[in-house]
Amino acid sequence: MNDRVVLGVPMRYGHFGEDKRPILYITERVRRTFQKAGCEVFALVPVQDVDYINTRGNEFDELTLEEKMLIRKNLDRCDGLFFPGGSKFTPYDRYLLEVAIEEKIPVLGVCLGMQMMSCYEEDVSLEKVDSEISHNQEDDDFSLTHEVSINKDSKLYQILGQEKIMVNSFHNYHATNNHVYKTVAVSSDGLIEGIEYPGNTFNIGVQWHPEISYDFDENSKKIIDTFVVAMKEEKQKKEKQETMV
Repeated sequence: MNDRVVLGVPMRYGHFGEDKRPILYITERVRRTFQKAGCEVFALVPVQDVDYINTRGNEFDELTLEEKMLIRKNLDRCDGLFFPGGSKFTPYDRYLLEVAIEEKIPVLGVCLGMQMMSCYEEDVSLEKVDSEISHNQEDDDFSLTHEVSINKDSKLYQILGQEKIMVNSFHNYHATNNHVYKTVAVSSDGLIEGIEYPGNTFNIGVQWHPEISYDFDENSKKIIDTFVVAMKEEKQKKEKQETMV
């Protein structure tokens, strides 16, 4: 049995160079952290023939049946799905999550990824952060900047074993909707910091970036390592089912 797991990561959208040519990318921090944790990182490329950089979030066409089939084909290669931070999410991201929930594929989302998860079945509802707490430590990758309170009745608490932890923070907007997922962590100013999809499958979103603090923060390491274990367990279940057919 192959113990290696494949982690699907939807690429994010940005610009490169002085002429600001549009690019798709996965950050080096994501790649290195998850390879260190035992994953093969697989880039998931958006499928619609549109300008992902300049098209506004509410201007995308609905996915066609062919595009949905292609997304499912790509996701079939993955044992887990990681939604990274970024500047926007699209119908592509939402459908990836829909399929992952349907197929019980383990999911971890951070920052914008968590915000997308919080409202993936609804209209986008994000608000600009207005708080005395520092929610954006900008280019400081080696600090934990504020406290988060964790609901004891949650998978996140089972993973960490603590009601209060320190986290890093790199966001200017925050989630306000959360009707499908359960809120399991908040900051002292009341912002949503952690969510979970009901059920036994690992499907968690956090507002902070455990992939950035993985090397020096034990709580970040616990979250990612537990996520990878969940991926391995789901892979083993599927391989066992396939051998019984």
